[in-house]
Amino acid sequence: MFKPLRLLIPLALVLTLTACAGGAQRLDAAGDVHTLLTAIRDGDEATFDRHVDRQALRAQIEARIAAETARAGGNDEMRALGALLGPAIAKAASEQLVRPQVFRGVAEYYGYDAAQPLPGRVAIAGSLKALDDGRVCATRTKDGPCLLIFTQTEGVWRLSGFEGEIDMLRR
Repeated sequence: MFKPLRLLIPLALVLTLTACAGGAQRLDAAGDVHTLLTAIRDGDEATFDRHVDRQALRAQIEARIAAETARAGGNDEMRALGALLGPAIAKAASEQLVRPQVFRGVAEYYGYDAAQPLPGRVAIAGSLKALDDGRVCATRTKDGPCLLIFTQTEGVWRLSGFEGEIDMLRR
């Protein structure tokens, strides 16, 4: 009588772990996201740098700024000037944007206020969504769009993408 039950328990465990793989990934990432939020709140540049993939984030922000510059209206001369200067402007802007004090506005958008304690790891995991490519993203609502993208590199989940509006990045 117990023999069939003994066979079902491992199967149920495997199915549960498979279903929770995204949950485990989100919980793992939540610890590093909490550390990043703490660094943003405290203006801790060193910890912020350890939890941000600056190269990936800068490249993404630069591409978005350059694309917006190229889409901007104006005559052919203005578009040509934008195409010429756009990448340099985007690079300079991204250097100034990838800083803890700038991402404080994004944290505030999520409801993280310096006057309130940061939520714990489990609460943060609830606002993360596992992506098919192994990354996780932070959303404002359960089924909302991704705003912040995190990629695990060398055992640390790092901020690697920003999908919000560029004007959210302010000092």
